[in-house]
Amino acid sequence: MAWYPRLLLLLLLLCHVFSTPVAVSGRKVSLSLYYEALCPFCSSFIVNHLPKIFSNGLISIVDLDLVPFGNARLDPNGSISCQHGQYECLLNTVEACAISSWPIVQQHFRFIYCIEHSVEDGQYTNWEACFQQTGFGSKPVIDCYNSGYGVELELQYKAKTDALQPPHIYVPWVVVNGQPLYEDYENFQHYICKAYDGVPPRACEGLLLRTSKKEKPNEGEPFCHIDGAISSSAAGKKHNMELHY
Repeated sequence: MAWYPRLLLLLLLLCHVFSTPVAVSGRKVSLSLYYEALCPFCSSFIVNHLPKIFSNGLISIVDLDLVPFGNARLDPNGSISCQHGQYECLLNTVEACAISSWPIVQQHFRFIYCIEHSVEDGQYTNWEACFQQTGFGSKPVIDCYNSGYGVELELQYKAKTDALQPPHIYVPWVVVNGQPLYEDYENFQHYICKAYDGVPPRACEGLLLRTSKKEKPNEGEPFCHIDGAISSSAAGKKHNMELHY
């Protein structure tokens, strides 16, 4: 019976293992970016700040939602006017089509990043080069745009933007778990880590210690205000444009 104490110890250990609660991952943090394609502060945020959550792994605890409508408006005649003109309407719709065509966030963000990088470089009229640069086929996005489905997506994004509480007053408008970050949007990673209710990933180690103040405040106001001038050149024209393969 010398084996009996060892068997009893093994059973006790197994009971302990199966009765010990396993660490459960927390719920993902909702991160929403309301933006417009040609606002320089939006493109700067997308190119210089948002990629950090992909490189440091925070994307694993984030549900990222991109909403490319911004400060555009729907005119009485049913056309969409965009703050920075006709080409912004085109790119907003193209980016909406990219999100629809490639629902996986790593894919559509890669394409949108490419477009916004071209905006930063002043080369946004050459945005179609992003198909080749990313390796994504152009057909789903071009078909989405030319079929008018892109406009339907934009109207959905308009409704989503209009439903914001509190309402947005400028873009980029960054929201974490339903709470807008206002002018502190560049510190969005701090708020993600603070909102996460699971075991914080390693990327949060330094971020949680930071204050909510910007480390290096931008000169001036880093926003495109909703009450800024709306270019009338966009009205009624975007829907008549056609993209080609």
